Amino acid sequence: MSFEAVKNYFRSVGAEDHITVWKETGDTVEHAAKLIGCAPAEIAKAMSFMVDGKPIMVVMAGDAKVNSSKFKACFHIKPTMIPYDQVEILIGHAPGGVCPFAVNEGVNVFLDESLRRFSTIYTAAGTDTATICLTMDELIKFSNAAGLIDVCKGWLANEFGQAGEAS
Repeated sequence: MSFEAVKNYFRSVGAEDHITVWKETGDTVEHAAKLIGCAPAEIAKAMSFMVDGKPIMVVMAGDAKVNSSKFKACFHIKPTMIPYDQVEILIGHAPGGVCPFAVNEGVNVFLDESLRRFSTIYTAAGTDTATICLTMDELIKFSNAAGLIDVCKGWLANEFGQAGEAS
């Protein structure tokens, strides 16, 4: 059902051709990168947190990790991940297929700066056997992002010298 919601959404915005369905699972950053043939960093991983009693999603590069201090500075609360068995209920997608499209009403999606260094980004598509290929501008547009934030660490600058952070 989650994949169908994502597929219908992309059909409605004229971008259904951005979705690729695979025969194998891409349920982790590493699995998805291997399937697609890209660097793990180019996989946009979606992490779900509770902030002020509401679920939010932070989408970040596959090589990035949430920095507690930066998260707290941004949201004024320590990061608390949504438990695995609650993600689908609160976000609208099961772990392995979580993406920033066709999420439950009231879920704010934030995009981390770690993604901006890539010309192409890959996300899940509501299931662990489908991905979506997007530019950063398309990701911002189609995710209806609530904002671009800087809450991650551990990612590296790209070959064009754009800002990055090593851990």
